Amino acid sequence: MGYLRSFIPWLVFAGVGALGWQWGALAALLVSAGLLVADRAAGLSLESRLLEYGTILFFVAMTILAFARPDSGLRFYGGSLSMGWLALFSWLSIAVRRPFTMVIARRVAPPEVWHTPLFRRINVVLTAAWALSFTLGAAAQAVITANDLSLFISIPVQIAGFVLPARFTAFYPDRARARFLREQSGVRPGLQEA
Repeated sequence: MGYLRSFIPWLVFAGVGALGWQWGALAALLVSAGLLVADRAAGLSLESRLLEYGTILFFVAMTILAFARPDSGLRFYGGSLSMGWLALFSWLSIAVRRPFTMVIARRVAPPEVWHTPLFRRINVVLTAAWALSFTLGAAAQAVITANDLSLFISIPVQIAGFVLPARFTAFYPDRARARFLREQSGVRPGLQEA
């Protein structure tokens, strides 16, 4: 659930944005700032809030743009812009060797595993899954908007952009750890000890 908490501002943007993109951007900015303040009050380090900083940066820019130019054609592309930003942010976090999922995983993983190659590898794969989902979601949203397709198509695409990588995140770490333990013990998959 820690992963989903980080995406609450994006869900707020999508939901409140139906009332006007400027209100969606402002609400998401306020929620993201509130979550950052709450994390700080709970003792979480500001240095480990990479996704939260990226979220605030996006919503500051969107809020300024949306209130300065409420009639901008970009208002129709809120879904693709937000998914595109998340995709860019996710890919960049991998490129700079700080996959955004690693920070979230450290909230629940014991400190002794934080610097292991397995922990790093799991988080690179998880971040790549999120990045791929956001990339495909942004492209799909752009096509949906450009072709003036129904919200009945757009909403499931937005939901899938979060649900699919969340489901992958729920099962992949255990599967990767099990595979690692099998490889360490020398037991190959499908073979039973006699």
